[in-house]
Amino acid sequence: MTSEAVVVAGGPGSVIPPLGRLSGPDTVFIGADRGALRLVRQGIRPAAAVGDFDSVNKEELDEIRSGSDRLIRVPVEKNETDTELALLEAVAGSPRTVTLTGVTGGRLDHAESAMHAVFRMQRAHPGIRFRILDRYNELSFLHPGETKITKSDQFPYVSFFAFSEKVEGVVLDGFRYELQDGLILPGTTLYTSNEAISEVCTISFQTGICLMIRSTDA
Repeated sequence: MTSEAVVVAGGPGSVIPPLGRLSGPDTVFIGADRGALRLVRQGIRPAAAVGDFDSVNKEELDEIRSGSDRLIRVPVEKNETDTELALLEAVAGSPRTVTLTGVTGGRLDHAESAMHAVFRMQRAHPGIRFRILDRYNELSFLHPGETKITKSDQFPYVSFFAFSEKVEGVVLDGFRYELQDGLILPGTTLYTSNEAISEVCTISFQTGICLMIRSTDA
């Protein structure tokens, strides 16, 4: 089993974290469309390059083809986005974690589409941890039950939002602002910019899907 699959899309490079730092002994990289070119040019060979590749020219496509283990080219007219197809390719390897980057900092419709794709993937594959990552944020979806959160100097602020439905019975332990039997409603901003105080904090809740965003101002 792969420890982590990193899917790199073609969003603005200014907010993508250093990709080399995401690499481990069992890490697999997958490029979504122009994200594959970004990987190749950083000296990282994608296990797969997925997309319609309408954002690259012929020379760049040849560069992707020669620099990747596999090239999976799909029609321009399709139901899924290139990012979603790359996520499906990542899931096929049964990783413990799927990290998606290169989908923030640019077009908001692309970011929203990616968030909903990860949401669907997380619901379909609860045994895999999915996250969206950039230099300033880490987004993930939490299921009912208890989740342990390790204090992070990189992302000191922690915010919680209801995603698509209310989140009931919320307990926050180890945070600056703790909570017992709380309720997070769609549209509320009440649970924004909390901070981890303990080295290991916990959030638990009974119903709903919780969007957790860990952020930094740096």
